[in-house]
Amino acid sequence: MTKVHREATAALENLLFDGMFIAAGGFGLCGIPELLIDAIRQTGTKDLTIASNNCGVDDFGLGVLLKTKQIRKMISSYVGENAEFTRQYLSGELELEFNPQGTLAERMRAGGAGIAGFYTKTGVGTVVAEGKELKTFNGETYVLETGIVADLSIVKAWKADTTGNLVFRKTARNFNPPAATCGKICVAEVEEIVSAGSLDPDQIHLPGIYVHRLIQGEHKKRIEQRTTRAAA
Repeated sequence: MTKVHREATAALENLLFDGMFIAAGGFGLCGIPELLIDAIRQTGTKDLTIASNNCGVDDFGLGVLLKTKQIRKMISSYVGENAEFTRQYLSGELELEFNPQGTLAERMRAGGAGIAGFYTKTGVGTVVAEGKELKTFNGETYVLETGIVADLSIVKAWKADTTGNLVFRKTARNFNPPAATCGKICVAEVEEIVSAGSLDPDQIHLPGIYVHRLIQGEHKKRIEQRTTRAAA
C-alpha cells in the first residue's frame, strides 16, 4: 500500500476525532507542518490537546487552530509571539502545561522509544515539579517526567522517498524527529518526494518505519521576527 497521498485532507482521512492528542513538529515558524495544520482546521476537529514547542503565531502554524478555538490544551515550552495564545490562556479559555524545552523533546523521544518515564534535574524546585514524584540519585534531586504518546504526529521534512524515509533541512529538523516517533500514526509533509532507494542511507534522519502517510506540497518561507542594528 502506498504511503503517498495527493493532499493533506486525504492523508488525514479517518485519523481525526474530537478530543484527540496530537504531537506537532516545528520550532517557532521553522519546520512547521502547515499544510496538515490547515487541513485539521478545515475539518473542524475540536477539543484537541497538542504537544508542540510553541503554538505558531496568530495567523500561521498552530495559531490558526487557536483562532478557530479547536485547541483545548497546549503542552509547550514557549508561548512565543502569539497574542491569541496569551489571551486565551490568561482568560481561562486554553489549558496550558508548560515544559522545559529539553524535557518536552525528551518526553516525545521517550514515548517513541517505549520509555514510560524518566528522571531529570530540570525543573526541580519550580512549579514544573509540583505534583510530580521526586527521587534522589547520588545526593541530587530529580523529578519524574512521563513519555508522550500521541494519537497522531504531524511533521514537516525537506525530502522523503516513497517508503517514508525523511531528510530534514538544517534547523528545520528541530522537534520533528521526536514528534514523529511518539505518535501512534505519523503523517509527514515534505517539499519533495523521490523514488525508493535514491536517498543516501547515511543522510536519512528518520527511518520510514515511523511514517505512515506522506504528502508533497508548496510551503511558505516565514521569518518569525526581524532584528535590526543601529548604525555606529
